Amino acid sequence: MKVRWGILGCARISRRGLIPGIQGSKSGTLAAIASRDLDRARAWAEEFAIPKAYGSYEEILADPEIDAVYIPLPNELHKPWVEAAADAGKHVLCEKPLALDAAEARATAAYCRSKGVLLMEAFMWRHQPRTLELKAKVADGLIGDLRLIRASFSFPIDAGDWRLDPARGGGALWDVGCYGVSTARLFAGGEPVKVRATARFHAKNVDLSLAAVLEFPGGVLGAVDCSFEQPFRCVYELVGTKGVIEVPDAYLPPASGAPIARLRTIASGSDADASADVVRTLEFEAVDQYAAMVDAFGRSIASGSLEFPGEDGVAQMEALEAIRTAAAS
Repeated sequence: MKVRWGILGCARISRRGLIPGIQGSKSGTLAAIASRDLDRARAWAEEFAIPKAYGSYEEILADPEIDAVYIPLPNELHKPWVEAAADAGKHVLCEKPLALDAAEARATAAYCRSKGVLLMEAFMWRHQPRTLELKAKVADGLIGDLRLIRASFSFPIDAGDWRLDPARGGGALWDVGCYGVSTARLFAGGEPVKVRATARFHAKNVDLSLAAVLEFPGGVLGAVDCSFEQPFRCVYELVGTKGVIEVPDAYLPPASGAPIARLRTIASGSDADASADVVRTLEFEAVDQYAAMVDAFGRSIASGSLEFPGEDGVAQMEALEAIRTAAAS
């Protein structure tokens, strides 16, 4: 039986991400959408052939024919509506970040656990075949011992953008730096034990640009930078003792064509001459990463176990909070 999904809010990310993702998935069906503006919900329901439209979030949560909900609401609304969904017995896929701070994230994850519902943070890139295969290849020693994970995500935003509002969980780190932090945590296979960071802050004390260095057990380093005032960049790099993997369009793979990674195998020994290094392009299966995430969540509902449970979202939030604290000191 397919998982029957509901979406809270008519967010832009739903239009380009979860709506086609659910509708293109193998395990899910999009049953309803809700907005505080009923006319807007009806318009979206008509546009995307969604059977039901609701004029409040309470109504969609009360629908007994909804199994799971996606919450793409502004950051400050994540905790209350995740918990309301848990009260209604709905499994929850919540947009990042899971909460405004680590304490909220811990409380939210514990609440869902107490209600017997699954909670997962919506990092779609983790479910790409490219990500899964690279993680396996790195673990198998393709580039030797992993030494550095470097990730960048940036794009300029307008001065009036809500992501510059501290009360709403604004800032480049919370919005896009979180991708780099999740990349470092995923490939390092653990949590940072030491964090250093610096940032350029907006007049409202929101980070516009930030750079952080994370140290993981075993000496693996993560170097993460993010910005709301730099040109678009979306890339991560995995550096090992025997090679380097560069992943372009890391979190937003191309709409057409196979996602790629560039592998440079080191053949030059200890000197600085890279002329003998072997460079090749790796191609991966092109899939809708949102549909892949929906199917991963669907399998988790069936099995009762998540690869990335709410506790992973808590650890992610703890790392973000440590970076933000270091940058502000």
